Amino acid sequence: MTGIWQSRRIPLAWCLLTRQPVRLLVALAGISFAGILMFMQLGFRDGLFDASVTIHKLFDADLVLMSPRTMSSIGMASFPGRRLVQTLADPEVRGITPVHWNFLLWRNPETRSTRSILALGFEPSDPLFVDPALAEKARLLTQQGRVLFDERSRPEFGPVARWFREGRTVDSEVAGRRVRVAGLVSLGPSFGADGNMITSRETFLKLLPSTAPGSIELGLIRLEPGADPGAVARRIEASLPSDIKVFTKAGFVEFEKNYWRSSTAIGFIFSLGAAMGFVVGCVIVYQILYSDVSDHLPEYATLLAMGYPLGSLVAVVAREGLLLALFGYGPAFLAGSALYGLVQSATKLPVAMEPQRALLVFGLILVMCMGSAGLAMRKLFDADPAEIF
Repeated sequence: MTGIWQSRRIPLAWCLLTRQPVRLLVALAGISFAGILMFMQLGFRDGLFDASVTIHKLFDADLVLMSPRTMSSIGMASFPGRRLVQTLADPEVRGITPVHWNFLLWRNPETRSTRSILALGFEPSDPLFVDPALAEKARLLTQQGRVLFDERSRPEFGPVARWFREGRTVDSEVAGRRVRVAGLVSLGPSFGADGNMITSRETFLKLLPSTAPGSIELGLIRLEPGADPGAVARRIEASLPSDIKVFTKAGFVEFEKNYWRSSTAIGFIFSLGAAMGFVVGCVIVYQILYSDVSDHLPEYATLLAMGYPLGSLVAVVAREGLLLALFGYGPAFLAGSALYGLVQSATKLPVAMEPQRALLVFGLILVMCMGSAGLAMRKLFDADPAEIF
């Protein structure tokens, strides 16, 4: 009998799900909602972590020197600039760039309101970012009081980019001193900075005269082709005093991410939100499948009386869970992608649908549905033909 049923390939799981379309739609809506919630929570978490290293990834460096007192980019501590010069003694060091990093008050040239902006100061003749176009624009900074403004900064800094493209002279104040926008760069806001500007070391020190003489916040080191950054980093750190730390570029990026991940509540909050979405989805799917099995318990008992093994009926419930996962994931993926685009346009945070996250959420929805199906299967053991007939 079982062979006859299997040869006819009756889509029993699909028939049971579609027998009550309203219940099916409610189940799919619940699964999609849980998926959207997981997409948004994980997207916000990863987007904020990525946003915290927007500038870090752009630096033209193989190694980075920092003070051991620095905890994150929002509070850079200074260290003696001579430590960076001392790294030139290593035969595999090709070049260095001292960098000043601090937050200053930018005055909106239109509304006259002030807002904190990340200011980077460096020697215009030194490489700073991997973008070769910056080298041409850096020549504009040789005149004191000139800055390059990040055109992707938040609009609260004023219509600087639009005015500059219109050919207008854009003057503003930074830390109470007049500056002139000499050009535009495209960097993007980070989690710790809503806007960015680049200037020469000379102008930076004029804007922040309290800077300790000879100190810097970052030291960028470029190595000879083929050099091992990890080995050179260990060698330099061993040869210098303990008032500096040496990171590879990847370690520098991970150091910043780890601060936001472990030293703040951001990672925990968004991970907890994703976990709550998973739990909500489990409850919804379990209730739907449990109700479905309970409503059709006489039919399951009839099949058992006809000779169908319990394993075949368990497989029916498992297929129901699989179908719910497949049909519930599609709307969640589409809605999540649309919401990512909305968030990115509104906040300029790097939130996008990434393949790894899409697969992770699909895996979570699949586990959610199959786990709930496994719990609902226990009801099948109550399908006793003797009691029903």
